[in-house]
Amino acid sequence: MVLVDTSVWIDFFSASSQAHVDTLEHLIRTRQDICICGIVLTEILQGIREDSDFQRTQELLSHLVFLPMDYSSFIRSAEIYRSLRRQGITIRKPVDCMIAAVALDHDIPLLHNDRDFVAIEKHFGLKRFL
Repeated sequence: MVLVDTSVWIDFFSASSQAHVDTLEHLIRTRQDICICGIVLTEILQGIREDSDFQRTQELLSHLVFLPMDYSSFIRSAEIYRSLRRQGITIRKPVDCMIAAVALDHDIPLLHNDRDFVAIEKHFGLKRFL
């Protein structure tokens, strides 16, 4: 199982030729368990302009493993953000802490293309899917 971040999905849907997109395509071809969470789902769908693309993307994403966030995930997210801030590290998008918390709570790696996750990997043991 692997949680795929919005940064990868955006590049995937725009047919970008990058290593993380190749990795996602491989996961899809080999029918691996690809996961999303509510934050990722929302970020992907809110960026879609056309209704037909919205419906098609929503249908595609509905077949993925959905990882819920419970109360402790939100607390963990805040702890990640606060701890890094105390160390002088500012996470540009606090929702990335929420996504990382989901991956940590479910003990699964995260496939991403976002530098904010690098600090979380280093300080909290977030696993990166390569």
